[in-house]
Amino acid sequence: MLRRPQPAASDVPESRQAPWDCDFLREQAYVLLICGALCGSSDNYVLKWGSPEDGLMPGIPSETNLAASPARVLPTAPQAATESYRELLAGEGDKSLANQYMSMLSSEPFKAISMKSAVRNAAVDLLGSYADLSSLWALAFLSMQWGAAEMPRQFPKLNISEVDEQVRLLAEKVFAKVLREEDSKDALSLFTVPEDCPIGQKEAKERELQKELAEQKSLETAKRKKSFKMIRSQSLSLQMPTQQDWKGPPTASPAISPATPVLPGATPLPVPAPYAVPEFQRVTISGDYCAGITVEDYEQAAKSLAKALMIREKYARLAYHRFPRTTAQYLGHRRLDTTPLEEGLPDFHPPPLPEEDPYCLENAPPNLGYLVRMQGGILYVYDSKKMLERQEPHSLPYPDLETYTVDMSHILALITDGPTKTYCHRRLNFLESKFSLHEMLNEMSEFKELKSNPHRDFYNVRKVDTHIHAAACMNQKHLLRFIKHTYQTEPDRTVAEKRGRKITLRQVFDSLHMDPYDLTVDSLDVHAGRQTFHRFDKFNSKYNPVGASELRDLYLKTENYLGGEYFARMVKEVARELEESKYQYSEPRLSIYGRSPEEWPGLARWFIQNKVYSPHMRWVIQVPRIYDIFRLKKLLPSFGKMLENIFLPLFEATINPQDHRELHLFLKYVTGFDSVDDESKHSDHMFSDKSPSPDVWTSEQNPPYSYYLYYMYANIMVLNNLRRERGLSTFLFRPHCGEAGSITHLVSAFLTADNISHGLLLKKSPVLQYLYYLAQIPIAMSPLSNNSLFLEYSKNPLREFLHKGLHVSLSTDDPMQFHYTKEALMEEYAIAAQVWKLSTCDLCEIARNSVLQSGLSHQEKQKFLGQNYYKEGPEGNDIRKTNVAQIRMAFRYETLCNELSFLSDAMKSEEITALTN
Repeated sequence: MLRRPQPAASDVPESRQAPWDCDFLREQAYVLLICGALCGSSDNYVLKWGSPEDGLMPGIPSETNLAASPARVLPTAPQAATESYRELLAGEGDKSLANQYMSMLSSEPFKAISMKSAVRNAAVDLLGSYADLSSLWALAFLSMQWGAAEMPRQFPKLNISEVDEQVRLLAEKVFAKVLREEDSKDALSLFTVPEDCPIGQKEAKERELQKELAEQKSLETAKRKKSFKMIRSQSLSLQMPTQQDWKGPPTASPAISPATPVLPGATPLPVPAPYAVPEFQRVTISGDYCAGITVEDYEQAAKSLAKALMIREKYARLAYHRFPRTTAQYLGHRRLDTTPLEEGLPDFHPPPLPEEDPYCLENAPPNLGYLVRMQGGILYVYDSKKMLERQEPHSLPYPDLETYTVDMSHILALITDGPTKTYCHRRLNFLESKFSLHEMLNEMSEFKELKSNPHRDFYNVRKVDTHIHAAACMNQKHLLRFIKHTYQTEPDRTVAEKRGRKITLRQVFDSLHMDPYDLTVDSLDVHAGRQTFHRFDKFNSKYNPVGASELRDLYLKTENYLGGEYFARMVKEVARELEESKYQYSEPRLSIYGRSPEEWPGLARWFIQNKVYSPHMRWVIQVPRIYDIFRLKKLLPSFGKMLENIFLPLFEATINPQDHRELHLFLKYVTGFDSVDDESKHSDHMFSDKSPSPDVWTSEQNPPYSYYLYYMYANIMVLNNLRRERGLSTFLFRPHCGEAGSITHLVSAFLTADNISHGLLLKKSPVLQYLYYLAQIPIAMSPLSNNSLFLEYSKNPLREFLHKGLHVSLSTDDPMQFHYTKEALMEEYAIAAQVWKLSTCDLCEIARNSVLQSGLSHQEKQKFLGQNYYKEGPEGNDIRKTNVAQIRMAFRYETLCNELSFLSDAMKSEEITALTN
């Protein structure tokens, strides 16, 4: 649980102190409720928050006049509040109202608050003193919404001392086993599970059996198990929907459904009437739901998973990344009736209208004149030179490395925890088996639903290639044809300059001793084959046609003598093919290396001068993790300089767009950042709060993967908040992750990334795989690419992930290296459908996922998926546009709600225990 941040005076000035985190706001709302119960709604009072030293919440007036008299002082510290409330007690009061109030306290939004027992007990003691409680609920919610809406967003800081020592040591052990090149099997054994058994050893099984037998004899455990069963039976009874739950006019009374998280002692939350779902057969489990796992293990696993999801939610919302609304509801952080449905959606720039010029440099926002300086690898924004001298940064959330390492330690410790591994392994097996049963029972019903859907089929649903590199976006035949065409039409054109001597295209090929007429796809040698398997170095060489770096520089680069003209022409030809197909979209990656701050203006100039914009393309910037190469060549003094070259131009274009018109325009069509390179490269450095800052990382050693991800996320988070403040589009962080290397990469991405590419190593960690499922983190998978590099096609986990309900999409990665046809994305779908026998509904579900994962704008997604695409479950699916059966959507949503309810049930039991003790 997060604590109130206490920034040092030297770090954050008094005028810009960080507001309390959401948990402290809930505590304040809790205190308001208690004070209201004491005073009564007929009693008028004043809330005096005191001074900043006493716990003032910044952004709230020090004296809030709720009415004229009488005045009562509300201490803000919960401990002090407890004593003051006891002194204010008077009268006997109505015990029935006390019971009603207690019911309120145990329901949303306070069901998941980890309140101090003294405060909670004081609340229970104080109930029943005053008559009218009608306005208290609104008062508490007003305080929460007021604080969240008006106060500036800040990064909640934690102190390393707050981490349990055992957790910290366990996290360090995980890192050490990976980084010290110990036997790979032993290193992975901390967090992997054999496929055929969750524990795998006879002794461990016997210990678990003895533990379960001892538990059955324990009276206390029996009581707790009975409590769990009662909670679970209530959850299940209210989760099982009838057909009316998914039907009915918008004016109908809200029905209890899986979309409505059930809270103890509370009325179910209202749900808007969704689209109709046909009748279908559901799979339900009755009896002892803890069978095979002890109550203690279940409780420990559920609470640990919930905590991990809360950590993920914190980082996602701070960076304007996506977090599932349903998951947030079950964690107790959101309500349907108070949170806008569009909240948390990424802010992408809509495409220009047909009559608008996509390259218009006018209408840029005015300059602000802010100053930007890098400190510890993170860019800080200052309102003026005076503020810079006083070290008072602009009010934005600036990340804290110590807090990040604390949170990462919790996740690392979680993936090594035995009970949690067993629990997650069982739940994942259940999810896969449940889908098999659903498919057996409802496959024909889904197919019947699709057959009755007019006009729409797999071929004319929108699909997005969510992971593709621009330098390889064309197939090998396309590249060969273009090379031959340029040689035939302009052989004497000057295309390069070397040592002051201009070189023509004919001279380039003469120096390579070849005639383009004789070239074939085989001699071009850009296609990956068996020789590239587990050889990333050989794969990288495939970017050089005929093995010549001169041809790569000429045809596949944006910076060359021609200004990247040939590359732009090929990209536009690929874009035209997408536009002709009408239903396919692409998100190509362009490289920014961080060698120089001039890379960004050059890339923007290439985009505008060559008119590369296409309505079927959105751009992602990839940053290769090759600092060590630049440092070795003396191109960079430190890693901090590389970060500055990557992000400082973006901050300057955001603050002063009038001075950077071309870059400001280009950023409208950029939707995210990627981190790329060979993940299997070993690093000897263990990333922690003791790691050297980027400013002093001057060695020739490459920083580890987690180091790259943290500092990229940190700067993207600050940049997104600054751009959101200015009303500009924001960016998603979408790194390559989990293709090879250490499984700790997936831990870093769980905290920092909106979505990832590949994710193969999730198969090795049941805890992380289950967390990625619960958080519905998008995964762009490329089975054909993996087949040539790291994993045979038949062993690819995409089908398994899809069946379990992970949010997967298909992508091409590098068509030039892996594909043969002109429509590479359709080639991916066709091969997957044939190898894994995917149904039409499966394919359309993957296609719908790809649109949701993509950087297409809100308006485009509404057009392609339906007006309510951002809602979860069947009500967010328009079968007329997606061709995904409503039966499938209902099954997915009910299954997710069921899994989340296990976590919320564990939290409910803790709340009930705390109130009854």
